[in-house]
Amino acid sequence: MSRLILVTGGNRGIGLAVARAFAERGDKVAVTHRGSAIPDGLLGVKCDVTDRDQIDAAFTELEQAHGPVQVLVSNAGAIDEASVVSMTDEQFTDVLDVNLVGAFRVASRAARPMVRSRQGRMIFISSVLGRVGARSAGNYAAAKAGLVGFARSIARELGPYGVTANVVAPGLVETDMVKGLSAERREQLVSRTFLGRFATPEEIASAVVWLAEDGTRYVTGAVIPVDAGLGLGG
Repeated sequence: MSRLILVTGGNRGIGLAVARAFAERGDKVAVTHRGSAIPDGLLGVKCDVTDRDQIDAAFTELEQAHGPVQVLVSNAGAIDEASVVSMTDEQFTDVLDVNLVGAFRVASRAARPMVRSRQGRMIFISSVLGRVGARSAGNYAAAKAGLVGFARSIARELGPYGVTANVVAPGLVETDMVKGLSAERREQLVSRTFLGRFATPEEIASAVVWLAEDGTRYVTGAVIPVDAGLGLGG
């Protein structure tokens, strides 16, 4: 049976790969955007995850047209790099507002119909940086680490209602965020992985889709690293 999937920030990068992977399986897939074009085959809802009113309007629009969201993939993110000695309060809190507080906003709205129907999946896209930290990206790393504690809290709170919450933590992924890296920097990063390459967005999407399958209904509170061993250090 076709489900309704909502992927925040699903119009590019990892989010788009996730959305397409679900659509290829026959699910109805909606992606949030802030005014950009919607890829073919997907539903689009205009929504800024820093605005609770826009989130509520997006969910209401989907519910009226297609029914409740059954799988939420919280992927919307932002980064604003600066060293800890030069980062402003606004740089720190703005990144947390998108990556962590935004995830809270969409999850809290998605939870209502999931609790009523006693079923639902929430999947949060974190990062290996939430585990190992990052130079000049302390705000981003802190937000991504926070997603783990948040998801596990949801797993405890909503598990009795049949709702699962899990985290996928990607490592190096070929997205627009890394296109500007020099060849030297790319080589430095790749050398820290066990497989010697960047991941494709589709490889991250595979882990997300797996967490929404019928066979993973007993998986909750898990953090799935898709990082070629980058998070192990060494």
